Amino acid sequence: MPVFRRRHLCSVAAALALTVTVPATAATAAAPGSSAALREVLFVGNNWDGTADVIRSTGDFAKIGRINVIPDKDERMAAINADPIKWIYFMAIRNSVGEGHDQFVDDMYSTPDGTSVVVSRPSFADVVSIDLASGRLNWRFPVSGYRSDHMAVSPDGKRVAVSASTSNTVHVLDIVSGKELGKFGTGDKPHENIFTQDGKYIYNMAIGDVNTQTDAPWLDWTKGDRRITVVDATTYKQVKVIDMRPQLDALGLKDHSDAVRPAVFSPDESKLYFQVSFFNGFFEYDIATDKITRTKTLPENPATSDDRTTFVNDSRHHGISMSPDGRKLCVAGTMDDYATVVDRATLQEGPLVTASKPYWATVSGDGKSCVVSESGTDQVMAIDFATGKKVVSVPVGDHPQRVRLGKVQADWTSPSAG
Repeated sequence: MPVFRRRHLCSVAAALALTVTVPATAATAAAPGSSAALREVLFVGNNWDGTADVIRSTGDFAKIGRINVIPDKDERMAAINADPIKWIYFMAIRNSVGEGHDQFVDDMYSTPDGTSVVVSRPSFADVVSIDLASGRLNWRFPVSGYRSDHMAVSPDGKRVAVSASTSNTVHVLDIVSGKELGKFGTGDKPHENIFTQDGKYIYNMAIGDVNTQTDAPWLDWTKGDRRITVVDATTYKQVKVIDMRPQLDALGLKDHSDAVRPAVFSPDESKLYFQVSFFNGFFEYDIATDKITRTKTLPENPATSDDRTTFVNDSRHHGISMSPDGRKLCVAGTMDDYATVVDRATLQEGPLVTASKPYWATVSGDGKSCVVSESGTDQVMAIDFATGKKVVSVPVGDHPQRVRLGKVQADWTSPSAG
């Protein structure tokens, strides 16, 4: 584990990771209304590079190409340097959640026709659509406030929801035009977004202030309003709020944070599995009964400090996914330098696969592997769900975080701008 840079007392929202990508359809399928053949790929967002590597979604996960997601960097920097408030937030992001680096790509999804990729760019406080053939921008949407974060795509691929972390808002955009279709309020510092499979609801997880050093359990109340906000995905009106604080207290876990980080539904969406700040493990939550039903504590790395102020953005473990059959979970043990596959029925973990600052876990195109980003060594690693063993690692760009399944045109190659 590399030495982590000291964090500054800044309450800009966390930029990490977490939602789960469901395996996409066949790579050769054509988008509705299009005769073009498509290829399924994985997009890897290299946050500190300002690039996204495109790799195969199965097999050897070899690199196919690369995209520059900040082709307008000079223009954006000129605007930031001309506005003192924007400059202050830009530098605060660099010196807090960015660990001394700018955050140029947090999340990304391709359009259904495979011609463009939509990217949230925290340091630029926006969402952009990039033409995959030319590398040029199709559109840009500035989010409210000063930082964009995690996104989610609707099941039909037509809408993206993006967290605007400093304004406690989620914007929902048309993925093709960039037009805002709606927005809704959240708790403090919205982070993860998940659409339900039927597209009717959006779940947003607000994680509170993760860049303060008031990390002791007795100071947990200083972190802000952390809750899950559930909204109707058509009207964007609030349907329900889920507060994990009383749930944890009832289990005698008053020292545990209630800041829900990455999360994943079971295939029937009756259960939600989620990580929280500072905890090396995860919880199982029953949707119908509104109760935490099981707790899984995973092994601690003896080399990992117990000093909470050393945890990157308050996240000890950050990244969770589930095999398509619902039998296995895959967990990224960020601060403990490993990833592991967990049997969902027994909650027994498999081998602890060594990884350097693993930041995200998703599912390969064929559903056979868990794909984990290793931000500490600039790699993406695949772990076999069946055996829990590492299959392959492939090099990518600087500080990979989010990994998402998507599509490109079957004959796609990197644009000249990439």
